[in-house]
Amino acid sequence: MGLELYLDLLSQPCRALYIFARSNNIPFEFKRVQLTKGQHKTEEFRKVNVLMKVPALKDGSFTLAESIAILLYMVQKFKTPDHWYPADLQKRARVDEYLSWQHTNIRAKGSKLFLSKVMLPLITGQPLPPEKLELATEELNVVLKQFEEKFLQDKPFIAGSEVSLADLVALVELMQPVSAGYALFEERPALAAWRSRVEEAVGKELFLEAHQDIMNVKNLTADQVAPELLESFKQHLLKQN
Repeated sequence: MGLELYLDLLSQPCRALYIFARSNNIPFEFKRVQLTKGQHKTEEFRKVNVLMKVPALKDGSFTLAESIAILLYMVQKFKTPDHWYPADLQKRARVDEYLSWQHTNIRAKGSKLFLSKVMLPLITGQPLPPEKLELATEELNVVLKQFEEKFLQDKPFIAGSEVSLADLVALVELMQPVSAGYALFEERPALAAWRSRVEEAVGKELFLEAHQDIMNVKNLTADQVAPELLESFKQHLLKQN
């Protein structure tokens, strides 16, 4: 049995894994787990990941959860080019630094804006009050400024002159609020240029393919979401907002 990746490309971490594996010609079987249909909550999927979350990896009898752990597993198993996770101590530390920071910053704030602009209106039938939407946007703007000043600076990529896991993870996260209609690259030329470099490094066609579903997410309707998930989503989102 070969490598199996359990993914839904609506998910940012799943897209990072998909793009990384494809761009490095890593052979894998794409096991689609549709979050909107609640397929991650089935007993069948629970055998792969008891946490009932995507992404998940299965390599023979070995299973692994958490996207960063899976990326690092693939880096080492398939001996991908050094620039993805550099052997150089300080360059690797820069990648690790960003991967450690992003969970509660770019990921958290980008996801919050996406959920507020797309999922909450879908589930409740009502848009988020403008003042709350403005607050969520400003929270994202704060971490975007930190990202540019601390992590990107005047470098082509986060770790220096070549693309790394940090850049890929960062960009797929930023595409989530973009899919919700927030044109965050428009007035940020340095960020826009970095985006182009990352897309070119992984392959623009592959990047667009991986983002096809999320860029059409506004076409999602409530009847396409499993009823038990609707209520769970609703309670979670209302607590956040």
